[in-house]
Amino acid sequence: MSEQQKTRISVDIYGQNYTMVGTEASGHMRLVASMVDDKMREIHSHNSQLDIAKLAVLTAVNAVNDYIKVKEQLELLEEEVKKLKD
Repeated sequence: MSEQQKTRISVDIYGQNYTMVGTEASGHMRLVASMVDDKMREIHSHNSQLDIAKLAVLTAVNAVNDYIKVKEQLELLEEEVKKLKD
């Protein structure tokens, strides 16, 4: 993709400003940033002693865990659809 097709936006995640660059729509990128911010704040509310690095890692671990669960659900649904087609 060429540089003109990339979107560059400024977002706030957990009180820090970040520049996001990607090929997704700006609304999608803002939603991602908002969800990361929400998850960081949720985790912090359960353990306010975490430093920012540990908080970020736990947020990433939670996000990947959610991704794996959704991927497994999708695979099961795809298998069910395949069985119905046979």
